[in-house]
Amino acid sequence: MIVLKLAWESLKNRWLTAGLTVLAIAISVFLVLGVEKVREGVRAGFINTISGTDLIVGARTGDVQLLLYSVFRMGDATANITWETVEDISAHRAVAWTVPIALGDSHRGFRVMGTSAEYFTRYRYRRDVPLSFATGQAFEDLFDTVVGSEVAARFNYKVGDKIIVAHGAGRVALGALHDDKPFTISGVLAPTGTPVDRTVHVSMEAIEAIHLGWDQGRAPRGDDVVSEEEARAADLSPKSATALMVGLRTPMATFALQRFVNTYRAEPLTAIIPGVAFGRLWSLLSNVEKALFGISAMVVVTAFLGMVISILGSLNERRREMAILRSLGARPWQVLALFVMEAALLAVVGALIGAASVYAALFLFRDVIETATGLYMTLTWPDAGDLTLLIAIVAGGIVAGLVPAIRAYTLSLSDGLLVRS
Repeated sequence: MIVLKLAWESLKNRWLTAGLTVLAIAISVFLVLGVEKVREGVRAGFINTISGTDLIVGARTGDVQLLLYSVFRMGDATANITWETVEDISAHRAVAWTVPIALGDSHRGFRVMGTSAEYFTRYRYRRDVPLSFATGQAFEDLFDTVVGSEVAARFNYKVGDKIIVAHGAGRVALGALHDDKPFTISGVLAPTGTPVDRTVHVSMEAIEAIHLGWDQGRAPRGDDVVSEEEARAADLSPKSATALMVGLRTPMATFALQRFVNTYRAEPLTAIIPGVAFGRLWSLLSNVEKALFGISAMVVVTAFLGMVISILGSLNERRREMAILRSLGARPWQVLALFVMEAALLAVVGALIGAASVYAALFLFRDVIETATGLYMTLTWPDAGDLTLLIAIVAGGIVAGLVPAIRAYTLSLSDGLLVRS
């Protein structure tokens, strides 16, 4: 206790230097824990982009590729699956519901997705949170559309506005617009922080309607052009789907249905479990999170180097103090313990301030962060990982404090009593 009291009084006497050292450690801890919280938030948001869907079915391809184009609207499918197959899977005794999706068109750089109205009630994200409408409602008319929050914000869309869908994704060639069949926005979805925000949703029947007459992907001309009235009167039953979201009656049937789909004889199919596919995709990005953590760790090391330099710099001024302590009966190991205790106090106070700042920032700004970036960060008590990280940082500070402590330990009694001019 005497060593602790001496260390505290010594730091109070050098309050400015000690305060700056604590600030440096607190900032480094804030960065390390902050990056860790962001990493956890990104991972949780990434994995929870879609929730409550047991399987995603598509044409034969890799798990990650199917996940990318069906959930993240990135890339293209190798092929579509026929509507007969969609109906066959939907009729399976283990299946509770299915939601088809059709991709291939775009609107001003955003993907257009054909689906059913059931999509807005079945799609879940972030651990079973349903979609909700900021304004309007789901499509009812053939040429109604529901846009994501980011699409609406980018172009200042509101309910009742007309939009034109383009044939194909990415850079659209001239003459590839479905401008003869404009869509009316019937609803704008609330922000979700998922690819839903960047998607324009139309019905499966609308996808069929805008492609009437488009033989081999070419725009119809002259008498081949199908008017909106003719499209409404035509048979618009879907012919195919890009992918199929599947919900099961019981999770116990997941692997059995996955095996049924993967061995389907009518056409080659792939069924993925979203959570498993997310894990594989995230493992491909693990180097990025390791790099972020490495950068944060270097910030901590830099802060500790500053602490060592600060204590070593003051050592010259404190030689007389050390000599007086020795002359009063303090042993060399007690002098060493004094310096180690000072380093420990600096590390503990800095770590506590840094950790408290992270949780205070989460409490105050997590809603702002979610609105601005779509990153959902939960506010919970420090978990085992956080505590382990803080203990490691404090231990590192104590180890760093051994450098000036050993230097002080080696000083002789006479060294501090010499008069230097």
